[in-house]
Amino acid sequence: MFWLVCLCAIVFLFVILGFKVLKEYERGVVFTLGRLGGQKGPGFVWIWAFIQRIVIVDQRTVTMDVPPQDVITKDNVSIKVNAVIYFRVIDPIKAIIKVENFLYATSQLSQTTLRSVCGMAELDDLLSKRDEINKRIQEILDHQTDPWGIKVSMVEVKDIDLPQEMQRAMAKQAEAERERRARIIQAEGEYQAAEKLTAAATIMSANSGTMQLRYLDTLRHIATEHNSTILFPLPMELFKHFMPKE
Repeated sequence: MFWLVCLCAIVFLFVILGFKVLKEYERGVVFTLGRLGGQKGPGFVWIWAFIQRIVIVDQRTVTMDVPPQDVITKDNVSIKVNAVIYFRVIDPIKAIIKVENFLYATSQLSQTTLRSVCGMAELDDLLSKRDEINKRIQEILDHQTDPWGIKVSMVEVKDIDLPQEMQRAMAKQAEAERERRARIIQAEGEYQAAEKLTAAATIMSANSGTMQLRYLDTLRHIATEHNSTILFPLPMELFKHFMPKE
């Protein structure tokens, strides 16, 4: 009787230890005596305790920070670049049996790829064509991690740290560019004003009455804006109507 109770307890313990609960985003890779036995989950799963082993893989998207990397650009500028990578496991079996630690492997591959891609670009391209750089890194990483059952969905270059002398040079360049644009706008304004004044002068020279009206309008403005006494000559054309005709 004692041996029967012990046997029942062992069987019960054996069954209980074989039950596993996997969440919706988890999958279990089963090994039977060291050999691949397939994939299970999510929900309740059962394995042969002490004979089978289950490795649980999280299939949610992983957000991984790539630490700052020292990079020398194509135009020989030393910078520091960091990025963030979004990826997920789409094939748990490959992620377990094809690489020892897929998280560590993806992190190391991301660092080397970031240095390689940024090193092949010029500084202006890194600053102005960041979307293209992100896409290029994402394509390389996605291709390299595909045998591991990993899908790299997005890569974003976060910060590009420039040397102090390069920052000062870029600030001077930006200031010179703003000054150049301001001078061009001012010159265009003066050119347009000169065109309008030339057209107005042509019209006034063709019609003496227009010149007189303009003269009187100027006097009216002076009278309303200034209280001091102003002496000004009167054109003789204003009095020709009052002078006796010969």
